[in-house]
Amino acid sequence: MTYTAPLADMRFALREVAGLSGVAALPGYEHATDDTIDAVLEEAAKLAGNGLAPLNREGDKVGAKLENGVVRTAPGFAAIYKEFVEGGWNSLPFDPEFGGQGMPWLLATTVQEMWQAANMGFGLVLLLNQGAIDAIHHHGSDAQKATYLPKMISGEWTGTMNLTEPQAGSDLGQLKSRAVKTGDHYLVTGQKIFITYGEHDMAENIVHLVLARTPDAPAGVRGISLFIVPKYLANEDGTPGKRNDLRCVSLEHKLGIHASPTCVMSFGDDGGAVGYLVGEEGRGLSYMFTMMNNARLSVGIQGLAIAERAYQQAAAFARTRVQSKDDGSPKPASVAIVHHADVRRMLMSMRSQIEAMRALGYYTAAGIDGALKQPDKEAGRRIQDRVDLLIPIVKAWFTDLGNEIASTGVQIHGGMGFIEETGAAQHLRDARILQIYEGTNGIQARDLVGRKVAKDGGETMLALVAEMRATVEEMKAAPGDDIEAIRAGLVAAADALEDATKWVAQSVKAELVNALAGSVPFLRLAGTALGGWMLARSALVAQHKLAARDGDPAFLEAKLVTARFYAEVILPPALAQLGPLKAAGRTVFVLSEEQF
Repeated sequence: MTYTAPLADMRFALREVAGLSGVAALPGYEHATDDTIDAVLEEAAKLAGNGLAPLNREGDKVGAKLENGVVRTAPGFAAIYKEFVEGGWNSLPFDPEFGGQGMPWLLATTVQEMWQAANMGFGLVLLLNQGAIDAIHHHGSDAQKATYLPKMISGEWTGTMNLTEPQAGSDLGQLKSRAVKTGDHYLVTGQKIFITYGEHDMAENIVHLVLARTPDAPAGVRGISLFIVPKYLANEDGTPGKRNDLRCVSLEHKLGIHASPTCVMSFGDDGGAVGYLVGEEGRGLSYMFTMMNNARLSVGIQGLAIAERAYQQAAAFARTRVQSKDDGSPKPASVAIVHHADVRRMLMSMRSQIEAMRALGYYTAAGIDGALKQPDKEAGRRIQDRVDLLIPIVKAWFTDLGNEIASTGVQIHGGMGFIEETGAAQHLRDARILQIYEGTNGIQARDLVGRKVAKDGGETMLALVAEMRATVEEMKAAPGDDIEAIRAGLVAAADALEDATKWVAQSVKAELVNALAGSVPFLRLAGTALGGWMLARSALVAQHKLAARDGDPAFLEAKLVTARFYAEVILPPALAQLGPLKAAGRTVFVLSEEQF
């Protein structure tokens, strides 16, 4: 089963929900015209469907292999990566000063969904490079930018993030890698684990961003600095020169994403890998979090992407798999399982949540553009606050759903879904990592409650609730049973999210651990409620377009039905998280450690 980019829904989410026209009107984005955007989407869809998707299954079966210190990627990966570089796909959202195209992050996010849906094992190299570019662009010196950004933006060189170590996990305060100043550089020693595309054969150089401690650094996170440690040191003319003292010592054997080499990297086995300090000593973690924000949005988009891929495959299977009679018909003949009520329920659950994720993800990406380009600094700060609030929701809620929807895809296939040859199992295996990396989803929930809501007492979230209520008021003037049902669901969502936010804001001040005990249910409630808001806005646009006979009636009618299903079937159980989020703190700490 291949992949076809859902261009109609992508365009709708871009234009009608995320506000592409407003983004294109921002200073610096004047070239993001409708014609240009459509041309990029069309070409990206072809490359995703015809180039990347056919390599996905073989990449899973063959995987990446370590041979004599060199990682060989799966068949076809090096060739398709070369096509990416030659086509300029890596450079889409980056600064034109360094060879980027300067297109909106909103467009880059949409295209990224295609890459990740078509072939997530391949798409990871693009995601990590994007994060490394962000960090160097924001915090590197002029010389570092000039040396590394043009090659990384073109894709000729790729970037990595080297954060954790065997003893550290998510607690980066425990890092032990060292960096000793020697002249104009540092010598870096230590071992890093879980390094995505830490070694591969697709690019001529790999630029590692490495967290390490200087000898006199204090303990904990304040003692961590960030270093550029390239695989090959750059010559004066910018070409790769001497091999640096670093190597991949092993590849992890994983549940999924087999095509993506997850490396154990060793630095300084022969005296020290040459590294260059980024910014100031001791500020490495704050610099790394610059790229973590966009990286977490990207991981959320991966959750959306794998859900879309699983849905397309499940829907195709349901239309062709013939089993049992139609319960709604007197005819005894067997029918395709798409006629059966529970299969329909599963497909509608997949479809509605995917559309909610897509709209909220694109809305968040548009916020990144607004924060970057908004001429009014105070308005830009408010937009950034909203983006900061939404990022942990997008990362965690999307990836939770990606895993659940991929699992539902296996269920629709029945026993065939458990068999590797159908491909449904691969989506589930690939999806499982998304809830773990770039900060586990529990860490995202902790961030949402302990930092984002605590920072302003919930004001940014309550401003979103106010906008949800404004949409409710708009819907009163729109006719139809579907709109009325969606409006009722949105009222309930706004009420629940307001109640939950006020409780969390108060609890964070009174007793933090009680708020943290309910943080995951809170995030789930927030994501589902905001997703409902996005679908309500979509339904309102669809209703107006139907009345004006503007657009494809079948597509617009489906928007209304999908939004109503979400409001009546998906929202109620999610809003019931209000009780558990308030109650969890009363019991989670009662049992002793020995009782577990």
